[in-house]
Amino acid sequence: MQVARLTLRFFRRELRNRFAGSFTGGLWALLQPLVQLAVYAFVFVQVFKSRVPGVDAPGYVPFLVTALWPWTAFSEAIVRSTTAVQDNAALIGKVALPREVLVVAVAASSFAVHLAGFVAILIVLAVAGDGVHIAGLAPALLLYIPLFALALGIALICAAVQVFVRDLVQALGQIMMLLMFAAPIFYDSAQVPESMRGWLAFNPFTYYADAFRAVLLHHGEVGLGRTAIALATAAIVLLAGHALFRRLDPHFEDFL
Repeated sequence: MQVARLTLRFFRRELRNRFAGSFTGGLWALLQPLVQLAVYAFVFVQVFKSRVPGVDAPGYVPFLVTALWPWTAFSEAIVRSTTAVQDNAALIGKVALPREVLVVAVAASSFAVHLAGFVAILIVLAVAGDGVHIAGLAPALLLYIPLFALALGIALICAAVQVFVRDLVQALGQIMMLLMFAAPIFYDSAQVPESMRGWLAFNPFTYYADAFRAVLLHHGEVGLGRTAIALATAAIVLLAGHALFRRLDPHFEDFL
């Protein structure tokens, strides 16, 4: 219970710090994705004339939204959490606390902010009649659970290594960009040459991009086999991240 209270306290601190000095405060979490949606709709639909192949394919804007916003939560949680231990070096030296709480709080705050924006966008698209099936919102929210577990596992690994390798966070930004374009976020998996589709499966986010579209747009499908693999991968990465973090934890103070 004490760990849960500490996590909640740091989570609230992260949210306060995130919107400190903001004119709109937490409302920006809802306004930002709506502004981004308008920009993407103009650039990809009006300028680039982007389309999803297939007669029954959804419009490009909902197609993009249903994968891009979960990716934003996933990637931001990892990148921001990477420096969580380093950023709290003074606190670590003075207060005895489970250090992984710092990472969990940052990752959770990223997911919370972008999840709120994601829900707001889906409601707007559903009301506008852009092909979003609002009944799929419940399973979509469930998908965020293993996605968060996967992000947290990676974040724990990165946060622990960052203490000893200070330029990891710079390299991580480039790695996440490569992973973004190596996942079917801006394009459909069906557009990838068949000889190369197998490579997409090595990107852990590929499953989530397809799954969010399957439940929210009824576009494509993900079988039980892929779902089982995704759940197992999230659990293994989380356990491995926690184990590595605890292994390196005793040496943090020597390098901070």
